[in-house]
This record gives sequence, C-alpha cells and structure tokens, in this order.
Amino acid sequence: MDDLLRKTRERLSRNAFMHYNHMELEAVRQDWAVFRLDIRPESRNPFGMVHGGALYTLADNAAGVAVHTDGRAYVTQAGSLHFLRNQPEGTVRAQGRVRYRGRATCLAEVDITGEDGTLLATGEFTFFRVDPSQMERQVRETRSPQDDGDA
Repeated sequence: MDDLLRKTRERLSRNAFMHYNHMELEAVRQDWAVFRLDIRPESRNPFGMVHGGALYTLADNAAGVAVHTDGRAYVTQAGSLHFLRNQPEGTVRAQGRVRYRGRATCLAEVDITGEDGTLLATGEFTFFRVDPSQMERQVRETRSPQDDGDA
C-alpha cells in the first residue's frame, strides 16, 4: 500500500458520517480520488432511487479527498451538484479532481457515474484551508459537558 493511500485511509477512519452511510474510498492519487457507494435500502429515497443527499455526500467525500492529497487540512466551503439521472440499485462512483489550488482555497470538480458509466450527477466543491489544531481547539470550546458524559 502506498503512503498516500495509507495516510488517506487513516484520516478517513475518523469520518464516522462516511462510514455510517457505507461509502468507501476506492482509489487515490495526487489531486484525484474515487469513492464508491453500493446502494442499500437505507441509501434510497421514498421513490426507491438513490437519495440526493447520499449522492451529494459521496461527491463531497471524493472531492475532499482529492483536495487533501497535498497534506494540508480543508473544510468544505461551498458545493453544487447537478442531478442528471438516477438508479435504484447497484453501485455508484464519484470521481473527484482538483481544478485549482490556491493558498487558502481549492476548487474540485466531481462526476458521479452509475455501473454502466452513465453520468448521474456532476458538480464543483470549494474547500477552505484550515489549521487543524485551531479546529480541534474550537470543537473543544464549543462542546457542552453533556457531550462528554459529564452531566
């Protein structure tokens, strides 16, 4: 396993939301990443198709991992996704690619495809560079005692 893949998987091990939604990293290289979602009953909307929120989360993860390949820390600043088609079962994949990398922001594009390669959604995400220690300090300061079980 290469060093980038190992570091990425280690960072993603702390992404509870991604795991809760059954999303998996398939591949990563500099400025590029692919995520996969095997459609489950809980991935579907009331019409039986993949929920738009699941597709958006998949896209955000793929774009975010592509952006993080420079080793710096980022948070999503903005994102837009154009839903074109959908599917009720099988596997969907999101491929994220960095389009622009600045000092404080990074722009990534993402395409989501179905099993047969059909384009299901496309979009862009902007990420803002952050200081990880400052983010951790902010989280500690905003947590209530009940969050830690200290009632």
